[in-house]
Amino acid sequence: MPVRPFLSRTAALALAMTTALFPLQAAADDVTVFAAASLANAMAEIETGFEAATGHALTVSLAASSALARQIQQGAPADIFISANPGWMDALVADGLVEPGTRRDLLSNAIVLIAHDADTTPVEIAPDLDLAGLLGEGRLAMALVDAVPAGIYGKAALDSLGLWDGIAPQVAQTDNVRAALALVAAGEAPLGIVYATDAAAEDRVRVIGTFPADSHPPIVYPAADLANRDTAAEAAFMAYLTGPEARAAFERQGFTMLAE
Repeated sequence: MPVRPFLSRTAALALAMTTALFPLQAAADDVTVFAAASLANAMAEIETGFEAATGHALTVSLAASSALARQIQQGAPADIFISANPGWMDALVADGLVEPGTRRDLLSNAIVLIAHDADTTPVEIAPDLDLAGLLGEGRLAMALVDAVPAGIYGKAALDSLGLWDGIAPQVAQTDNVRAALALVAAGEAPLGIVYATDAAAEDRVRVIGTFPADSHPPIVYPAADLANRDTAAEAAFMAYLTGPEARAAFERQGFTMLAE
């Protein structure tokens, strides 16, 4: 038997076996997700699960939805955006930066009043709440009330209850909701307004009240594939977001799933 043809058939057989044995690695791709800071714990779990299930590499960038949306508008190379409110996703849709037909309402949440002192008495959040009295000389930690979703929801709730004007000078605004949580956890602010899921992730704070759902716009986290490129890995991640593994990760952190 001639040596050269035998080697060619052997090489071809080896290549075919390698392709059959390692299809995920051959098709692997990178997916970059820009996600609201309040999703930090859930996304850490989802990142590990998605990579193990698909072979794709996932990079998650966490910040305030407003900051992430502006980065996307300026050309940041993100593939998927998960916002903590519809407004910033609306802005990207208006700019033609969202792949048509991929947007979905993914999650819901609640906003709560938290305290650093574990002995702080729970309160009913209503128009007669003496929030200024609870604060004393301290500050109320909130995410940016004109830009960051958690801050926007929090200010809307305080406004609707008639509480904003009495405490506005004492509000300490932060770049994102996790920074507001950190201020309270460290004792630098006695009280703060954050998402229920943030409070659940931090042992050094105590929830002392939940804002009525009708005191602020519905808290909705939309997710969408961005229009800069179209890959199988992006489609796989969007599907994974509503699958059983991601659902369990979100629910363990206290989110309510909206997408089926």
